[in-house]
Amino acid sequence: MSVEVNFDGLVGPTHNYAGLSLGNRASIGNAGRTSSPRRAALQGLAKMRELVALGIPQGILPPQRRPDPIVLRHLGFDAGTTPDALLDVSPGLLAMVMSASSMWTANAATVSPSTDTSDGRVHLTPANLSSMTHRSFEVEQTHHTLRSIFADEAHFRVHDPLPHAAVFADEGAANHGRIATTHGDPGTHVFVYGREPDESALSPAGFPRRQSRLASRLISHSHGHDPARVVFVRQSAEAIDAGAFHNDVVAVINENVVFAHENAFADPAELRARAPGATIVEVPAADVSLDDAISSYLFNSQLITDPDGSMMLVAPIEVSTTPSTSAYLDAAIADDGNPIGSVHYFDLRESMSNGGGPACLRLRVVLTEAELAALRGNVIVDAPLLGDLETWVNRHYRDELTPDDLGDVDLWHESDHALDELSRILDLPDLYADAR
Repeated sequence: MSVEVNFDGLVGPTHNYAGLSLGNRASIGNAGRTSSPRRAALQGLAKMRELVALGIPQGILPPQRRPDPIVLRHLGFDAGTTPDALLDVSPGLLAMVMSASSMWTANAATVSPSTDTSDGRVHLTPANLSSMTHRSFEVEQTHHTLRSIFADEAHFRVHDPLPHAAVFADEGAANHGRIATTHGDPGTHVFVYGREPDESALSPAGFPRRQSRLASRLISHSHGHDPARVVFVRQSAEAIDAGAFHNDVVAVINENVVFAHENAFADPAELRARAPGATIVEVPAADVSLDDAISSYLFNSQLITDPDGSMMLVAPIEVSTTPSTSAYLDAAIADDGNPIGSVHYFDLRESMSNGGGPACLRLRVVLTEAELAALRGNVIVDAPLLGDLETWVNRHYRDELTPDDLGDVDLWHESDHALDELSRILDLPDLYADAR
């Protein structure tokens, strides 16, 4: 028997609004605001707590050390570097190395369950995130974290990330989905890309087309997918230029259901033809505009199979306060023909204000009972672990953080101390060893 585990990113102690993501409307629009790392982390943990109570398997992916000493060395700084040294070189550099964007674990990797791979192991490829400088700094720690947790090579294969080049630009599971009758059945992998290898990384309107088709093809090949069960479909230019920087902003897949906006894909017929067993729930632009879909993050909700077999949508509260999306979901729930049976709304305002909704915060990993038992560390969430993490956050996280606070050396020390303690809570003593 297989289960889908949602590995949520635990928000890090340097969560801030630096406005680093071109094309992400919320990130750019809230640049310079005061953030609350404590509130952000507790909001994420509250979502995990409710999902666990509903019987949804939940895992944790830890935050990364900021600044990462390995990244500092790559940039030419030594172990004794101070914030002032970074500021002297470039004010923007400090914000980049202090980013807490690893919280959005939908970008951590692309994952294939063992039922779909040629060697019968779970495959994970860390995303190189080469389209955004601050996110590209995550890759080494992400790779190390995945190798630490998915360490049993009898069950897991953690690949190296693709090279850091525009032609190989990879954004992980945010542009990947899997269609299957149930999570444990063989699936059809849907890779959504923004550009061909010979196309510009920017759209004609100047928005980043982050996912390369070549990157998607290489990952599918390395995971040993059956080519007959792989679909490569292009994201629509309209969606990208409207602010859908990843496909999971305009579409979400769960088991055999594809829930998507009418303008999500350049050629929706291609997906229908290649995945004939899928139930495609397409939301008309006449009911929900692309602008409303992106600002509310209707499709960046988590579509999850309940233990009773029905499907529920885990949505940000912004969906409930946007008239068009609220009306659509009310009608969908009342419609027996719509697979969405219920909606659970969550306050994730701290993450949403930086451009990440419920789906951004989680990496979906389908595991058998043996694979689940082979995971290393205390990373599968239960009530006691949630209590420990909430206590830890309240003890170590600042309630407020301004962009100027990123230059406070005390924040660097506070973060290091907090993460050292977290490694003990998660029983992963070498978690930050490669980041020192």
